[in-house]
Amino acid sequence: MRLITNYNKLKTSALLLFVSIAPQVWGQQVMTLERCRREATESNVMLKAAQERIATAEALEKVALMQFFPKLDANAAIFWNNKSIQLLSDEQQNSINTVGTRVHDDMVSAVNENISQITDDPELAQRIVDALGGSRLETNLNEMGLEITDAMNINLSHIAAGIVTVRQPVFLGGRLLSAHHTAELNTQLQTLANDKVRDELNLAVDKAFWEYISLKHKTELAKEYCDLLDTLAQHVDIMVQTEVATQREVMQVRVKLGEARLNLTKATGGLEVARLALCQLCGLPLDGEYEFVEENPVSGSTIINNSDRNIDRRTDIRMVNTAEALSREGVNMARAGLLPNIAVEGSYIVTRPNLYNGFQDSWGGMLSAGVVVNIPLCHPGDIYAVKAAKHKAQEAAYEAEEVRKLARLEVTTAGYQLDIAGRKLEQAEGDMASAEENLRLAGESFEAGVITASDLMMAQTAWLKAKSELLDARIDIHIKQSMLKRATGEN
Repeated sequence: MRLITNYNKLKTSALLLFVSIAPQVWGQQVMTLERCRREATESNVMLKAAQERIATAEALEKVALMQFFPKLDANAAIFWNNKSIQLLSDEQQNSINTVGTRVHDDMVSAVNENISQITDDPELAQRIVDALGGSRLETNLNEMGLEITDAMNINLSHIAAGIVTVRQPVFLGGRLLSAHHTAELNTQLQTLANDKVRDELNLAVDKAFWEYISLKHKTELAKEYCDLLDTLAQHVDIMVQTEVATQREVMQVRVKLGEARLNLTKATGGLEVARLALCQLCGLPLDGEYEFVEENPVSGSTIINNSDRNIDRRTDIRMVNTAEALSREGVNMARAGLLPNIAVEGSYIVTRPNLYNGFQDSWGGMLSAGVVVNIPLCHPGDIYAVKAAKHKAQEAAYEAEEVRKLARLEVTTAGYQLDIAGRKLEQAEGDMASAEENLRLAGESFEAGVITASDLMMAQTAWLKAKSELLDARIDIHIKQSMLKRATGEN
């Protein structure tokens, strides 16, 4: 009975160790599944990159929205030229500049030739000739000629010009509206891509977490089994001294104990590897002190598979729906190339020299406004672009339908696997209860000398197998629940 008492004490101690963890004593941080998920989400580089893609898409969405508003542009230019424009040749300019002299000379010559016909008085004739020679007609005409030739010489050594233009699109064939819808859908798509990365990360964390918990329990189980065999070895040694057992039984127990200790070493090493993998996935320091614990242990009676089988919440379904909408906007965008474009435009132009007042060396400006209309008449390329966009949209629709079919199959399969896992857990719980009862009876029989140590070790091996299968069944339930939640979009 002492062996059974020791076994019961050992089992109670292991249970207390499993359900009561005091991190303040051991200096460890308690890490539940939800906290592991949160730590992984906050540290994952792929999620951070996805957030940047979302920010980029949101900025592009605002760019598309701004296309509805008028655009205001200002342009300015200044030039230096080594020559100016001369509208008249040098000969023409000289002719115009001396027009007064030629007119004066012609008049004086004409008077001299005809003065005898004007008067017979020589003194009066001389006075008339002197009056013509002293008049300002020559000077005035020459000055007028100089003004004309100067006006014909346009000084373009320094040219400055500026224009301010405002343009408001009125109708561009639906291109602006389609571009804005496309940008909105692209933002949604990037957000869903971020959700998909997070869902995949959560599932990976779930699997790594439950893998660690499984190895942790199996390590504890291996240690418990070693303690059982160690206690049995001590009892057999005593029984050999009292000639109740043989050396053969001692060796059998020692061999079994050696195998158990080797398995414990393997389990301990596997547990450390699983801990490192989980820490790396959660972005935790590999040398940190953490205690990963499960909050809600499951049993066969608590498994309820009533998840909503609606697939519309799934990230991949929402992504293909968004992709379908994007492809339809692609058709609208291509069709816009066949529709008229209308815009209102106004501008104010200033130049120096003044183009609006004889090329004077001053600033001059002009305001203009109008409506610009472009009507495509023959654009065969755009027609085929619309056809290509329609085929692309149909392709997206086919792909979306295939994804929906696979999603429905995945949900059905995940639900079925959870049901199977639940039944396996119930079976494992029943087998565990039987194995514990069998071990208790075997211990009593061994204490009474009814069975040998080999028989007791067989019962212990059966108990170990049942306990291991029970741990596997419980961990499998958690994993199958995570997979079903992900399949139904609840994760």
